[in-house]
Amino acid sequence: MSGHSKWSTIKRAKAAADAQRGKIFTRIARDIMLAARDGGGDENANAKLKLAVVKARAANMPRDNIERAIKRGTGELEGVAMDEITYEGYGTDGIAFMIDVLTDNKNRSLADIKRVFNRAGGSLASAGSVAWQFTQTGYIKVAGTGVDFDSLFMAAADAGAEDVVEDDGGFSVYTPREMLAIVEHTLSEAGYTVDESELFWKPSNETELPVDRAVANLKLQEALEELDDVQSVASNLLVNDSVIAALETA
Repeated sequence: MSGHSKWSTIKRAKAAADAQRGKIFTRIARDIMLAARDGGGDENANAKLKLAVVKARAANMPRDNIERAIKRGTGELEGVAMDEITYEGYGTDGIAFMIDVLTDNKNRSLADIKRVFNRAGGSLASAGSVAWQFTQTGYIKVAGTGVDFDSLFMAAADAGAEDVVEDDGGFSVYTPREMLAIVEHTLSEAGYTVDESELFWKPSNETELPVDRAVANLKLQEALEELDDVQSVASNLLVNDSVIAALETA
C-alpha cells in the first residue's frame, strides 16, 4: 500500500500548482456532478457527494459553482453527458499504467493520452492487457488528531476494511472495492473525520527501476494527470524515498 500513500503525498504537494492553473475547480465540479448523478443531490444521503463538496469548499470554490454542479449531476440543469473510461498503457521499461478518465469527449481524451504516451516513449495498450496486474481497492484517509489507532482499526475491520496504516499525520484505511462506501459511512457515523475517499488501482507487484528511469515514468504520470479529463493515474512502479527526492529536485 506504500506506493499509494507516497504518491498521495506528491499529489498534495502539487495541489497548489493545480489551483494556480485553474484546473482544480474543473476537476472538483466533475467529481460533484458524477457523485450527484450516481447517488442523488442530498449530501446527507450521499457520502461521495458530501466528500466532493468538502473538497470544493477547502479549495474555496464558490457556493454557486457547487450548487450548479450538483444540479447538473441530478439533471435539474442541462449539462453535457459525462463518460467514465479507463485506459491502459505502458511507460518506459515496461511500467504498466491505468488511467481513469471522466470526459464529455472520448475522442479528445484518447488523442490527448496518446500524445502524452508517445512523447514519453510509451504507448497505449489494448483493454485488459494491463488491468490484470491491478486490483481496484478502496482508500480512505482519516484525520489523526485525537484518534486511537486500536479503536479505529477495530471499527474499520468490523465494517469490512482490509488494513489500517498510520502515516502522514493521519491514518490510511484500505478496503475491498465493494466495501468502500460502507466503511466510509461507518467511520463517519462513528465520529471519525474522513479527509479523502476514493478507489485506486493497486498493483499486484511493483517494479523497481534505477532512479533516473523511475523519475522518467513519474514525469509521464504527472503529464497524464495534468490532462483536463484525467481523474487519476496508477502504475506498478516502486516509488521509494530516493525516487521522490529525485523527482522533487528534477
